[in-house]
Amino acid sequence: MDIDPTVFIVDDDQGVREAVSLLMESVGLATETYPSAQAYLDAFDAARPGCLVLDVRMRGMSGIELQQRLAAEPLHPPIIIVTGHGDVPMAVRAVQAGAVDFIEKPFHDQVLLDAVHRALQRDAEVRGQALRRADILDRLGRLTPREREILDLIVAGRRNKLIAADLGISQSTVEAHRAKVMEKLEARSLSDLMRMVLLAASGP
Repeated sequence: MDIDPTVFIVDDDQGVREAVSLLMESVGLATETYPSAQAYLDAFDAARPGCLVLDVRMRGMSGIELQQRLAAEPLHPPIIIVTGHGDVPMAVRAVQAGAVDFIEKPFHDQVLLDAVHRALQRDAEVRGQALRRADILDRLGRLTPREREILDLIVAGRRNKLIAADLGISQSTVEAHRAKVMEKLEARSLSDLMRMVLLAASGP
């Protein structure tokens, strides 16, 4: 069942948290607010889609430190850094480390809304690819050792006749295994098969 995305707002200024939350809710986006980086980290659930609107300077753990903690997770919401004028160099480093955007305080509502929509789109794309990769890995797990061996040779560019010679089996046997590989992976073409293998090899 699909879960609606949430805008997670982390700022130690209650007024900022409330203002950003109201802005997001005015366009129909669900929000959760946290007064500290640690509070968000304690509640963090990688399975929940959304994005993170994160202040740089906070008491206790900074926004940059939270970003570093989340970077160790296989999946986490895209981060939008909100910063004061004096924190711009720090915010630039945060973007270089993977944050999707940074916005200076005080900011225009539409600027933040646009950044949030971009971040939510990115999150949806990343999660979609992660689901697709998990599905492909599951299909790969259904292959027999011989089918996997033949798949590796197909991906390496070997033709059926050469695969047969390499493995000491008949060409018709190779063709039968190849057809089974295509069926199990639900690949419609060789290029489709190659894309699946490349996606399976990407990521953690």
